[in-house]
Amino acid sequence: MPAGRKKVLIRRFSRDTIAGYLPAAGFVQDDALELLDLSGRVMPIPLSEIKMVLYVRDFNLTEKDPERTLRKTFLSKPRTEGLFIRLKLRDEDVLEGLAPLDISLMDSALEDKGIQFTPPDVRSNVQRIFVPRRAIESMDLLAVITTPSKKKPVASTSADKSLQEQLFATELPPNSRPN
Repeated sequence: MPAGRKKVLIRRFSRDTIAGYLPAAGFVQDDALELLDLSGRVMPIPLSEIKMVLYVRDFNLTEKDPERTLRKTFLSKPRTEGLFIRLKLRDEDVLEGLAPLDISLMDSALEDKGIQFTPPDVRSNVQRIFVPRRAIESMDLLAVITTPSKKKPVASTSADKSLQEQLFATELPPNSRPN
């Protein structure tokens, strides 16, 4: 396993929470997640038991809601680049987030057998969420959000200018009236 480990809270379908450390990617071995718990032991947890893995700033284990998540869905369409997704989990819970718009999305799906994304509430304790494939009942792609490309100014040609000049250069008879 890689040396750089991040703080995580693992939510199981049995509603209990386990705190520990995981690398950012490559943490699944033989359909189990290898968690380094707070006592320093490596704990294998089967992916079938995991609802979600929350990468957090602080553990906050004394609080009722250690994630401090206020919203699980976006209030409006996000502006940050990425894939705007909605996941419906096995227990009917609904999550929205922004998945990466690059090859790391495929790496997460293939190596770790799930999807990682950024949650809608960036001010909460949760920085990233990993949901195993076995926990997902359905996934909807709501939007592909990209940065707008800059429009290039169109250079006018001399042919366009000559047509414009010819339009108004036509002589009118002196006794004609405009309509």
